Amino acid sequence: MKPTYKPDVVNVHDSALLEELEQQLRESSMDSLMNNEAEDFKEGEVVRGRIVEIGSDRVLVDIGYKSEGVVPRSEFTDQEALEVGAEFDFCIENPEDENGMPVLSKIKADRIRNWEHVQKVYDEDGVIEGVITRRVKGGLKVDIGIDAFMPASQLSFRPVGDLERFIGQKLEFKIIKLTRRRRNVVVSHRKLIEERRMEEKRRLMETIKEGAIIKGEVKNITEFGAFVDVGGIDGLLHVTDMSWGRVKHPAQMLKVGDEIEVKVLSFDPATERISLGLKQKTENPWLTAEERYPVGSIHRGKVVSLTEYGAFVQFEDGLEGMVHVSEMSWTRRVRHPQEVLSMDQEVDVMVLSVDAAEQKMALGIKQTQPNPWKIMHELHPVGSVVKGVVRNLTEYGAFIELDDGIDALLHVNDLSWTKKITNPAEVLSKGQEVEVQVLSIDAENEKISVGLKQLQIDPWIEVIKDIPVGSHVEVTITKLVSFGAFADLGKGVEGLIHVSEMSSDRVQKPEDVLKIGDKVMAKVININHVDRKIGLSIREYERDLERQNVEDYQGSSVDVSESLRGAVPSSMIQAGRSLEDVAHELMMAVSRVEAAKAAAKSETGETRPTEEGAAAPESPAPESVRPSEEASDGSVSG
Repeated sequence: MKPTYKPDVVNVHDSALLEELEQQLRESSMDSLMNNEAEDFKEGEVVRGRIVEIGSDRVLVDIGYKSEGVVPRSEFTDQEALEVGAEFDFCIENPEDENGMPVLSKIKADRIRNWEHVQKVYDEDGVIEGVITRRVKGGLKVDIGIDAFMPASQLSFRPVGDLERFIGQKLEFKIIKLTRRRRNVVVSHRKLIEERRMEEKRRLMETIKEGAIIKGEVKNITEFGAFVDVGGIDGLLHVTDMSWGRVKHPAQMLKVGDEIEVKVLSFDPATERISLGLKQKTENPWLTAEERYPVGSIHRGKVVSLTEYGAFVQFEDGLEGMVHVSEMSWTRRVRHPQEVLSMDQEVDVMVLSVDAAEQKMALGIKQTQPNPWKIMHELHPVGSVVKGVVRNLTEYGAFIELDDGIDALLHVNDLSWTKKITNPAEVLSKGQEVEVQVLSIDAENEKISVGLKQLQIDPWIEVIKDIPVGSHVEVTITKLVSFGAFADLGKGVEGLIHVSEMSSDRVQKPEDVLKIGDKVMAKVININHVDRKIGLSIREYERDLERQNVEDYQGSSVDVSESLRGAVPSSMIQAGRSLEDVAHELMMAVSRVEAAKAAAKSETGETRPTEEGAAAPESPAPESVRPSEEASDGSVSG
């Protein structure tokens, strides 16, 4: 009879059999466990998995299932971290596909974990980092592990014009709104800044004091200064406190967004007003300017400003001086500094004066070069003849350029000895080359006087040498004026015949007795050497001529006095006149009577025929003059 099999009975003494049995039990238990866990895996669950194989387009992951899960390789953004054995979180999209393998997603797992992190940060009012990815309507998209939206107004507490420049930047944000059901997250960078500013402001109020050096950011720039955020409080940095030098506009030194160190000049905690200074961080350079830049010393500086009257040259920050246009050249007449200098040009200058109290320094460029005026007496001594070019014409003369930049004045009075020139353009033209004589040199005032007429002999000297006062000359009338007539004396020298000197009779108008071109005899009655004027007289010439006739008559062999002594009325002699005077008067009266008779006959056409050699009719005898014809004033009428 066959023995009955009892499986529960085991021969414990058979060790090999016992070990085999335990192995079977363990495998059975593992299969049972795997089957149970497979039943617990659900769609959408996040599990931990380990990479076991990496393919070209997919990755196999062991998540403790009966088979490995499959993940697209593209879902691993950090390919360098992708290696066998690395562990990641994965989301189960499908517990088992047609091949019996679970379908996994790393991206979805990351999103789920990120939502949990975002929710935690929001609940705790924490700070989260993110990267601005793109611009959208009304603001920006931010990647904080999930997509979030930031309104443009929440980027900064100051308006931002160009949002594009923030794309790609990593910033910190506060989550101000979260709706998980609608997957809506709104973040703000501005709120984080404001919270930190409030904290900084609190600390600043506790620690700030006058004289402290603090950091700040330029928030705004105006014409009078700049507002600087020094940690929750805006302080004013006035334009006068930016530099020890001259600042025309704050924008020359600062721009919005600059981070600078400033000194607290004053602080009022009640009003939270802070006055700041930038230049006060360094010592005022003007305090030692007189020692470092003594008068007469030469230094190199940079042209920082050009004006109509000069240029400002800077030696160091906050220390500059002015070069006036008159101090730029020894020889050139500089009208604008741009003719000599340009912006940012480096130039050597001499210190002429320093006023530290007024923070002013006068500089000179020409003083660094030899002064040609100091050797002008050697170059062009007085009396020498030099050539020059007419550079400019004015009403009072012409400027003659002798050397480069050396101009001499040729006055209108030094153009001609004889001609009265009212405008130098009558004899000179711009650019004309002329020879002139140096008349005077004023090196101190940088002036030279030259003459053109001095190259010729003065005709005045030659003319007056031959016509002293009292001499008789023949002249030609050249010009008639209301007060007289100008007459040519020769060699361009003219004399004046005043209207009162034209005749013994009263003359109303010069043209009544003279006309241009007439040749007349006149007497030189005065010579003014200073004003170079000569006075002439026709009247005095005629008187001299009459006197000469009388003298010639008196000098004859007939003693007129004795001849007339018995014929002259005693009343004429008793009047105190000499016989010579009386005789002269009688002769003049007779001449007038004869002239009147001849004129009357000429008008009537009567003539008196005389034979050649016949004696002329005798003049009336002296006794024909009767006492009754004697003039009441003693003169004899014709």
